[in-house]
Amino acid sequence: MSPEFAPPTDTSLPLWLIAKDQPLPEEAGNWAKASGFTGKAGEICLLPDGEGNLSGALFGLGTEAGSRRDRFVLARAAGGLPAGDWHLASDLPDWINADEAALGWLLAAYRFDRYKAGSGAKARLVAPAGVDAARLQAIAAGEFLTRDLINTPANDMGPAALEQAARDLAGEIGAAITVTTGEALLAQNFPLIHTVGRAAADAPRLIDLTLGDTGPTLVLVGKGVCFDTGGLNLKPGASMALMKKDMGGAATVLGLTKMLALTGATKNLRLRVLIPAVENSVAGNAFRPGDVLQSRKGLTVENNNTDAEGRLVLADALALAAESQPDLLVSFATLTGAARVALGPDIPPFYCDDDATASALQSAAMTVADPLWRMPFWNPYEPLIEPEIADLDNAPGGGMAGSITAALFLRRFAEGAGRYLHLDIYGWSPKAQPGRTKGGTGQGARALLAALPQVLS
Repeated sequence: MSPEFAPPTDTSLPLWLIAKDQPLPEEAGNWAKASGFTGKAGEICLLPDGEGNLSGALFGLGTEAGSRRDRFVLARAAGGLPAGDWHLASDLPDWINADEAALGWLLAAYRFDRYKAGSGAKARLVAPAGVDAARLQAIAAGEFLTRDLINTPANDMGPAALEQAARDLAGEIGAAITVTTGEALLAQNFPLIHTVGRAAADAPRLIDLTLGDTGPTLVLVGKGVCFDTGGLNLKPGASMALMKKDMGGAATVLGLTKMLALTGATKNLRLRVLIPAVENSVAGNAFRPGDVLQSRKGLTVENNNTDAEGRLVLADALALAAESQPDLLVSFATLTGAARVALGPDIPPFYCDDDATASALQSAAMTVADPLWRMPFWNPYEPLIEPEIADLDNAPGGGMAGSITAALFLRRFAEGAGRYLHLDIYGWSPKAQPGRTKGGTGQGARALLAALPQVLS
């Protein structure tokens, strides 16, 4: 599925955007009044011509105050209008961002149809004046890739399949890719990735994709736990149901990589993408609670919960990334339930010690409707991740500040990078919303894409 705007033609139908209780256009005549159209958010009124054919439509924008409760306002029109090509016959009010509105229409077309026939929204929009249509289509294409990867169940999206998805993307965008698999992980000093994934039938691996040879260096690290049983600390069935999405960090960095390449951002950027791809399974050789594990960085880790495996595989990848001293190192991971308790499914927390980087990201997140919320690398909590018999603890007891302590753990392995940014994402929309179907969803990628020119300048 390729997201695209309709070409501008004389046959596209007009769509008037009407705020609540705004005067109706003359073209609507008395029909809209008789139909009870008031302009409330999401309301659609189809307009007939003198022969009973469709001549256009009105779409309700609601109020400025109400718009703050919803993203992608035009996505409702994409799903509610009849098939065909449409153009905006009226200007967007100044309280609606044109890029966000147009992107929402594109995103509304997404459907995951690998296993069940279906169709996306068939009402296409002519790109509104003033928006960069090619850029928005590239962003939507990256988001579609992320959603497809997350939505695919683990029987078809294990570590080998995730590797193939990365290889397919590398071929599409002209990137180089190398993969270290199975016992070779030990030979090349990635002990934590091997430890977590060794019990699975599908061997663990580290995917390493590079693109570009000039400009500042950016390394993206994505958690690629393709399914998480919890290991010997086995999850209950209800908690295991969505664990196909535990590779949401990997899916997000691959989607972001596609956005960067298709928008031309990699022409002046040295990009590296690292994905530790594993399945956390149960077998006779599974790692155990209480084991003390070796890491690439040399730090020892007391494993107090095999269900806190994501930070372990990320640790080796972050250590490798930091060795090259990149200008910016970013990790995306579906890491902690604590983040969901604090901020819910829609707002991922992010951690960054550099105020200028954090400010740029927060501002970009608001501008492009990809919300994020800054949380602290709270140094007084460092003792919580320092057990008695090893350098670090992957699952400190007490149940408090779980997202912060996980971020502090990761920061230990990112030392050496110019700046480190960590996003604790959910990667899933629990219910359908405008521009977002129920299921896998990208988080933070569009915000980082928008912030990078300022962050890496």
